[in-house]
Amino acid sequence: MKNCLIDPRDLLKFDFGPMHPFKIYRLGLAYELMEAYGLTALDRVYILKPREATPEEAKTFHVDGYLEVLRLADSGMWIPNLFAHGLGPGDNPVFPGVYEWGMSVAGASIECAEELLAGRAGAAFNISGGLHHAMPSRAAGFCHINDPVLAINKLLAAGKRVAYIDIDAHHGDGVQHAFYNTDQVLTISVHQSGHTIFPGTGFVDETGQDRGAGYAVNVPLLPGARDDVFSRVRAEVIAPLLAAYDPDVIVTQLGADAMLGDRIANLGMSLHEFERFAKFYRGLNKPWLALGGGGYDVGNVARAWTLVFGVMNEIDLPDAIPDAWITHAASYGVTETSLRGPEVTEPSPEHVLDDLDRTLAALKKTVFPIIGNQR
Repeated sequence: MKNCLIDPRDLLKFDFGPMHPFKIYRLGLAYELMEAYGLTALDRVYILKPREATPEEAKTFHVDGYLEVLRLADSGMWIPNLFAHGLGPGDNPVFPGVYEWGMSVAGASIECAEELLAGRAGAAFNISGGLHHAMPSRAAGFCHINDPVLAINKLLAAGKRVAYIDIDAHHGDGVQHAFYNTDQVLTISVHQSGHTIFPGTGFVDETGQDRGAGYAVNVPLLPGARDDVFSRVRAEVIAPLLAAYDPDVIVTQLGADAMLGDRIANLGMSLHEFERFAKFYRGLNKPWLALGGGGYDVGNVARAWTLVFGVMNEIDLPDAIPDAWITHAASYGVTETSLRGPEVTEPSPEHVLDDLDRTLAALKKTVFPIIGNQR
């Protein structure tokens, strides 16, 4: 079975602005690092370019009024009602092509879902995707269109049951909101506690409602959580819940901002642990839609997503980064030479581990009995 990769380089013409932490050029550096390792030339890999989502596809989650405001804002000029929709100076700027940007990222994620549904790909990766904060009528958290939701809606329309697992440092609030009332999507978000970081949600007692009661799972982590914490969450929460739920398709949001050294978050995952997550996902032997997400240390982002695509294709990449990429990346101020960097052997602080114990105990009393008894 072949694997699909979206080539993001057509998206590099867009720009959130020189002072904004969301650097679109990281997509080019990530793709070019995959290319430098020979991953894009593998026989089992095929490349697609992004297409724009249609208004009908976008309206499976977003409302007409918001899409119209975003479309009018595409010129980069101020128009009325921007602020009511979360647009303007700050997190969600209006820039030339903002509608095309959001709809192209979303269309690329929908393309990936379509490739899985058609049986052309066993796994598909849109590194530009994972923009999980956008809400039906507003932009939020650097996210204008919620591509994970639109891609999952495509899978649901084909009758698939979906598990969505999000390891971005920020809670996947937009995706949780979309599927909070359904048991056809299991959402699992592992993130820095909302008491300490945007968007201020994703607490352990947010577990879904109505038919979705028990199908929203949140694992908030205190700042300072390291590999030992992420390893436990994977083994004690994600693995057993996925085994019990038995989805038809897994969708993973692979934000790279949970890693040590990120500019915005305060977690301490290593690239080695990120790679272990990718190996876990591949080992599930399910159709796999992988999306990018946050990440504000550009070197970490490029390395993390290259590791994922190596794992997706069952290639054990050498740790020494190709010289040509090192030279190119230096022009962006990126100076990485090791693909994985050092292992994180220092344990998480005791108060972080104690808080995790409380979270796991709560989940085992609430969502575990529900998921374990379904089907």
